[in-house]
Amino acid sequence: MEFDPIPIGSCSKDHQNIYQQWFNHADSDGDGRITGNDATKFFAMSNLSRQHLKQVWAIADSKRQGYLGFQEFIIAMQLVSLAQSGHPITHDLLNSDVDLKNLKPPILEGLDALLAKKKHKQSELDVNGSSQLQPSPSSSWFSSKSTKKVPLSSVTSIIDGLKRLYIQKLKPLEVTYRFNDFVSPLLTNSDFDAKPMVMLLGQYSTGKTTFIKHLLKCSYPGAHIGPEPTTDRFVVVMSGPDERSIPGNTVAVQADMPFSGLTTFGTAFLSKFECSQMPHPLLEHITFVDSPGVLSGEKQRTQRAYDFTGVTSWFAAKCDLILLLFDPHKLDISDEFNRVISSLRGHDDKIRVVLNKADQVDTQQLMRVYGALMWSLGKVLNTPEVTRVYIGYVASYIHFTVNVKMFSLTWSVGKRPTCFRNR
Repeated sequence: MEFDPIPIGSCSKDHQNIYQQWFNHADSDGDGRITGNDATKFFAMSNLSRQHLKQVWAIADSKRQGYLGFQEFIIAMQLVSLAQSGHPITHDLLNSDVDLKNLKPPILEGLDALLAKKKHKQSELDVNGSSQLQPSPSSSWFSSKSTKKVPLSSVTSIIDGLKRLYIQKLKPLEVTYRFNDFVSPLLTNSDFDAKPMVMLLGQYSTGKTTFIKHLLKCSYPGAHIGPEPTTDRFVVVMSGPDERSIPGNTVAVQADMPFSGLTTFGTAFLSKFECSQMPHPLLEHITFVDSPGVLSGEKQRTQRAYDFTGVTSWFAAKCDLILLLFDPHKLDISDEFNRVISSLRGHDDKIRVVLNKADQVDTQQLMRVYGALMWSLGKVLNTPEVTRVYIGYVASYIHFTVNVKMFSLTWSVGKRPTCFRNR
């Protein structure tokens, strides 16, 4: 639901001047925008709960830009003032019969002292500035020859700088040489703004969904766990204002999401794709991609209605980390799983192999399973180096000691054997 912001004119001139002073103070880098870090520090002075402040941010940043301009800042301040007066924070609150022109600014504890300190420091600089020594002419020898000043509003962060470089320098080249037709589609703003993604791959019931639930410490919309195959679609778990599931056809055409490239796989795939959103502190920094179980045995002969390998390859290019999960009782690498792993070539630095459910076998069997898995992976991953395998128990690493005749092997948190010593 998108909120149409009210005009600044609905706020009195005196209050606008106050908000302008507050805005300049909260805008630490002076770029004309208040990002999440700046807002967290500034809004905390209102002594509202974290949940209330999240709702304030979600309503003020209705366009999902990731920052607040001056107009959005005024809306946020009005919401904070209403919340301090006991009003419930809703999207319709500013459209109600509240007299916004006479609405007093919120109470921000300690802000007056900070502004006074900043003003005092600025006055000292103004007084002492004239007595400072003039810079030596030689100090400009190694400076840039260009005296042209770049406006602060042009680049506000590294991401904005990358966007600008891509649009001005790289995108024209991609269009000229039709890079999008042969390699990958042109990048959009949503590709730059997207959170880092982690994709989980593996056969059925290897603990992929449980892994995500363990990290979130709660369930998410559409999650189902059972001994039978449960996840039959690609599910993107990401941050959102409320808990909901969005169909793949809708997600693929949303401009603020980086999944428009999935439309090339057709409606057969989009019907097996969905987005699960929920407000969660971890999802504000990372996005998970839960995949269907890779087919094995007789089932792998049944063709899917879409290019499964192509989809995993597309997500692999977008993701920052790929977890291959294995079950101690299902170490066979089927033809489909082989094709999936082969499609990940070129992204070897992102792959992490996890032998999950290690608690279901005893220590002696675990050593045999570990060796068998290493042997199977050696035939699929064409690298001379030994693949590191992380040992886990349903998404959480374990610590145990294995006694094998004359040696004691200590396995630590997600690491290979770290200590060999004679008994």
